[in-house]
Amino acid sequence: MAEPVLIWGAGAIGGILGAYWARAGVPVLMVDIVPDHVAACANKGLSIEGPVEEFTQVVSCVTPEQLTGEYSRIVLAVKAHATEAAMMQLMPHLASGGFVLSAQNGLNERVIAQHIGPDRTIGAFVNYGADWIGPGRILFGNRGAVVVGEIDGSLQQRTKDMFALLQIFEPDAVLTRDIWAYLWGKLGYGAMLFATALTPDSMTANFEDPARGPVLMGLAREVMRTAIAEGVNPKPFNGFEPIAFMPGSDDTAARKSLADLAEFNSKTAKTHTGIYRDLAVRKRKTEVDPQVGTIAEIAAGHGIDTPLLRRLVELIHDIENGRREMSAETFHELTEVLT
Repeated sequence: MAEPVLIWGAGAIGGILGAYWARAGVPVLMVDIVPDHVAACANKGLSIEGPVEEFTQVVSCVTPEQLTGEYSRIVLAVKAHATEAAMMQLMPHLASGGFVLSAQNGLNERVIAQHIGPDRTIGAFVNYGADWIGPGRILFGNRGAVVVGEIDGSLQQRTKDMFALLQIFEPDAVLTRDIWAYLWGKLGYGAMLFATALTPDSMTANFEDPARGPVLMGLAREVMRTAIAEGVNPKPFNGFEPIAFMPGSDDTAARKSLADLAEFNSKTAKTHTGIYRDLAVRKRKTEVDPQVGTIAEIAAGHGIDTPLLRRLVELIHDIENGRREMSAETFHELTEVLT
């Protein structure tokens, strides 16, 4: 039997990849820290639910303590703030000459490369809608962009091989020589998504609200200015049009992109972000620091002020720590930054 692909994190992203690959006959072993979820996936099977496709697939799954052996292909699919701890656990299981592919939100490729080197790190961008519902259950709300590429812009056989695996799940997946362009595009969109989680409203309701438009546009513009300073030209995807938020762009193009994002999100069964679920349902810390906070830090290094991004981090922390409620009033604390 061929060496399995090791997926570290069997939640919304990793679980769906594991179920699709296992169903297609690809050897897969998933690792997760939730024992009940591990047992369900390995015994009863992992149920993929929702409008895209519904099926149940048994997928080999263990906890980190149960894992043995070394693996040449590791897909890291944990929350951004868990990257450091996951890397410390998985590195003893990374085979000589093996690599780690980051299927996460944020710039986690930078963290991974610090541990194992850039030559052993592959980047990926995922924008499909999914939620971990409970042990052995994942909602697959909608299809979205999936992109893979080497972080140095090269094209290697291993990249082509991972691209072929991703096409099993998403036939329209993209193989790119500029993965950073997609990752920074997602950061622009992601900053807006964090803002939507300040309220109990759906993603679509937030993007459709004219009163919230200036804040959402301002967040994306701060990210795009930072991307340019980093020498990156972000790519468009699923309604997010980076050029609409570039310096010198007018509000007409930006409002059109917000309308397109509202339309895209109106078609998903995942009505709210994973950020919202972390705050309102799972009552746990979000990825705000390694995502939004990291952008603000990079921007500061270029002498770029990002008052909206910095205030957004503070407001998310206020909700995490019970100092504020999720509400329109909390969202409009960002509006005050614009005045």
